[in-house]
Amino acid sequence: MDTLSETQQHAVSTLQSITNCDTEAAIALLETSSWDVQTAASIIFDTAPTAGPSIAPRSPSPRRRIEALEIDDSHQGALRDNRRARDGNRARRSYGIVRYLPPWPNSFISALAFPLHLISSIFRFIFGVLRIPFPQIRFSGLNFYRPLPSGPSDPRSVSDRWVRALEDETGAVCYSRAGATTNGASSATDAGPSTLTTRAGAGTNGESFDEGVKKLPDFTLGSYEDILRIAQRENRIACVVLVSEEHDDVAEFKRSTLTNTAFVQLLHDNNIIVWGGDVRDKDAWSAAQKLQATTYPFVAFLALQPRRGSRAPSTSSSPPTLTVLSRHQGRSVPATGPTSAETLSNHLSGQLLPRVTPFLDRLRNAARERERDRFLREEQDRAFQDTARRDRERIEAKIAQSEREKLEEVKRAEEARQAEERREQERLESERLAAIRMEWRRWARRSLVKPETAKGIPGAIRLAIRLPGAEGRTIRQFAPSDSLTALYAYVDSQLIPSDLPASADPSTPPTGTPIDEDGLANQSGGAVEWWGFRLFLAYPRKELAWKSQVCLGEITELKGGTQIVVERGGSHVSSRATSPTGGDDDEYDTESD
Repeated sequence: MDTLSETQQHAVSTLQSITNCDTEAAIALLETSSWDVQTAASIIFDTAPTAGPSIAPRSPSPRRRIEALEIDDSHQGALRDNRRARDGNRARRSYGIVRYLPPWPNSFISALAFPLHLISSIFRFIFGVLRIPFPQIRFSGLNFYRPLPSGPSDPRSVSDRWVRALEDETGAVCYSRAGATTNGASSATDAGPSTLTTRAGAGTNGESFDEGVKKLPDFTLGSYEDILRIAQRENRIACVVLVSEEHDDVAEFKRSTLTNTAFVQLLHDNNIIVWGGDVRDKDAWSAAQKLQATTYPFVAFLALQPRRGSRAPSTSSSPPTLTVLSRHQGRSVPATGPTSAETLSNHLSGQLLPRVTPFLDRLRNAARERERDRFLREEQDRAFQDTARRDRERIEAKIAQSEREKLEEVKRAEEARQAEERREQERLESERLAAIRMEWRRWARRSLVKPETAKGIPGAIRLAIRLPGAEGRTIRQFAPSDSLTALYAYVDSQLIPSDLPASADPSTPPTGTPIDEDGLANQSGGAVEWWGFRLFLAYPRKELAWKSQVCLGEITELKGGTQIVVERGGSHVSSRATSPTGGDDDEYDTESD
């Protein structure tokens, strides 16, 4: 100690008053932290050093920056009177740290720390000469003083444990769980009111809630920085409650102030965010450092306020900043105590709310206006996008319809072209077959039709043949030995146009056509299809079908002569035939006449 300067000796004394550690450990810890008391204490509690009285909470979101908190003591006359007393009581900032220190003798800790400190000093010197950052290893930070964790250390879990312990200690429950509405609960995603749903609807001993149950404020679960973000984002007042079990006044504060019905209702009705913690926890201890708490219990109210020097707060272009509106610390009894329920309620109703609420209302109205404008812009953008989408869909539908019509038109044109080609091919094929058939018919007239039998020959068969349509009729005598093929060939020859004389008939049939009765019988389409007509007896009506190797004399119906009707196409519907009594004289006389 004698080799230390006056400033270093003061730092050692201050750290010992906070941590209750021995001199050697304090010197080693201060050397590690460049003789900064706050940094050394932060190392003990495994938390980052804070930046002095001006509170600049860290924000995980780069889009929202929380301004350094200002301290507004303009309405804190009672606190100004006690400022000297606060300065004299700074040695009481132990915050219950000693309860977290392991119960090892100081000499034992010093014996362990000295060689480690010596080694770390040598390495730090070497690293410093080489300009290499010295890593903050476990032993160089003297983490012998780290508190032993008893559960999850995230801020939400720590807050939840503290609220549960507070409910068990006071026999009260948070306001929202006591049957009241939860409009005082935070809407933050990373912080919210106590959510002890496993016990919801029942008291601490399982009894149902009634009108006489004691209520606590709706404490927001999360870190101190969480409530600052919520207060800034939602333009609300934040109430920070800090306690320390090392102070005798805390138990009475919990029983009398935090469960006071009027005070709790006032916080709830004005939608004030409430957050609390024990300074033995690192987050609450950091909040105490930032809020400059000197004794406990401690209550502070924070909210957005215009920057100092702004003439028109409602229209100033500079954004408002989070400000500590008031701080209350000390005993809660008697009723005039700085943290009593009556004092806090009177301060809220008579001073803080009338002064802060109008400005927050203007901020909320401006936020609602911005939200409404944003909503209108989004609606306009959505309507514009919907209109553009409908126009685009309509244009695309028209384009698609036009393309379909073009494709259908091309398809119809192609189908029409193919049909026309088929018809043309069929016509050409039909003409070719008709030409072949006509050539064969003319050959048959020359080769298959025999000369007419002379009259007076016994057994001659006289036939009256009625040709189809306007072809007329003809009468011809056939010998009984003439074949049925000769009759069909004669009828077929009568269908040859008159402009094709018999003298020009070919002597040979076309290639691939039948030349005798066997060839006619073997036609794929049959004889009827080849001849293209049918023969019927006029009365009684009976078809005279073609057969090979049949003589006319063998057909009973032809004996003595008869009338034959010719029908084209093999149709079963006969043309109009003349009956013997039909009045149409065909000048045909049968043997009976």
